[in-house]
Amino acid sequence: MAIEVRIPTILRNLTDGAKAVDGKGGTLDELFADLDTRHAGLRDRLVDAKGLRKFVNVYLNDEDVRFLGGLETEVADGDSVTILPAVAGG
Repeated sequence: MAIEVRIPTILRNLTDGAKAVDGKGGTLDELFADLDTRHAGLRDRLVDAKGLRKFVNVYLNDEDVRFLGGLETEVADGDSVTILPAVAGG
């Protein structure tokens, strides 16, 4: 098994158009590093020196990872990670 990562439209150019990709790792940070080996540049769009970028929302099994531990959130086979760009406007 693997961890399914749902990719928003704006980042699909990095995944050859795939709506979802599989990855592995023990933490969210390890998962993003693993994905970056096959989809170069993806991690840089999600993470900066301070952690998760402010304009990106990441959910693990429908729970916001900012409330679970950020990049240190543990992930396991069968989990689902959803990446959503933050939306602002009026």
